[in-house]
Amino acid sequence: MNRQSVSSLNKIGRMRLVSVAAAAAVLLVLAGVYGIGRLRSNPADAACRPAVDTASRIAPLVHGEVAALAMAQRPFRVPELAFKDAQGRDKTLADWRGRAVLLNLWATWCVPCRREMPALDALEDKLGGANFEVVAVNIDTRNPDKPLAFLKEAGVSHLAYYTDQSARVFEDLKTAGLAFGMPTTVIIDRSGCEIGAMAGPAEWASGDGVKLVGAAIGGSN
Repeated sequence: MNRQSVSSLNKIGRMRLVSVAAAAAVLLVLAGVYGIGRLRSNPADAACRPAVDTASRIAPLVHGEVAALAMAQRPFRVPELAFKDAQGRDKTLADWRGRAVLLNLWATWCVPCRREMPALDALEDKLGGANFEVVAVNIDTRNPDKPLAFLKEAGVSHLAYYTDQSARVFEDLKTAGLAFGMPTTVIIDRSGCEIGAMAGPAEWASGDGVKLVGAAIGGSN
């Protein structure tokens, strides 16, 4: 083989390596942005298999006003997120163990969040009780009075107030592959396992929303 042929082969080899590296980089970026493969920090929990079964069973109800909900595909226990209640007491998701939860992260600077709050308030009014609660956590990092003033002006009266002024709760969900923007919503079963997650707002108090969440509560073990 002459020197020119060897040089050509080496050049082709380098080009292939560059192409493979570029493709790998693109996949990593897509995984970070879109959650491909649901990159998560803790392993699948076999105890959460019933939540996946519930997700599969109620998947036909994911349409209309709640069509953007992504159902859990594998067992995953949601991290024990930490935040505070209206009295400044420390809370974690473990405090709701035994109850199904619709966890929602919102902020006053998020226009879709503000529009969604009345629907979440109405959902809590319709379905809230011993077996279920809408847990809406505000992540405004400045002026703690602003979220409370907004809720009062919007007539939100059924939701309990929870807050995390560090916004760490969003970062923890992002690390877990469950948060990609605001608002973020996760439906969690009584064992603390994911049933489904949504990036963006929804009309949760609509017929579609109430039927879906009601089925999720009923299917929670």
